[in-house]
Amino acid sequence: MGHKFAEIAFTPSVQGMQERMGSRAGYARLERGPVVGSELGPDEAAFVAARDSFCIATVSETGWPYVQHRGGPPGFVQVLDPKTLAFPDFRGNRQYVSVGNVTRDDRVSLLFMDYPNRARLKVLGRASLIGPEQREILERLELPGYRARIERGFLVRVEAFD
Repeated sequence: MGHKFAEIAFTPSVQGMQERMGSRAGYARLERGPVVGSELGPDEAAFVAARDSFCIATVSETGWPYVQHRGGPPGFVQVLDPKTLAFPDFRGNRQYVSVGNVTRDDRVSLLFMDYPNRARLKVLGRASLIGPEQREILERLELPGYRARIERGFLVRVEAFD
């Protein structure tokens, strides 16, 4: 399959719905094309660096999805390399739903939006937590002059994007 995002997201039931709704042929051509959407390039890195927020979806151990908004100054999410994103996790309402979910199921979906320009970046990945013992990585995520306290970090291994 060519498009990595389609490989993950276009399950048999999704493909069946695309067939019924008339869009399957176009997506099938995309899937047969060259492999794309598995490594972030300069355009995606610049898009992420310009964002001051995104939404993260995690999966609970009972199978329920959970979506949470995350925000900070532009650039608080960093592209460490073409397959890795990292961001600080600031102290918030202390529910720890996303954090808890990631400890049981590392699959995440991130949605970065640029509303004025009607653009978006969807990322599917596998997340791990960066704890206080990983001081070197956490220091890379610090934001000089930003008041929010970092409790931990998230490291996301990119599986696919669209």
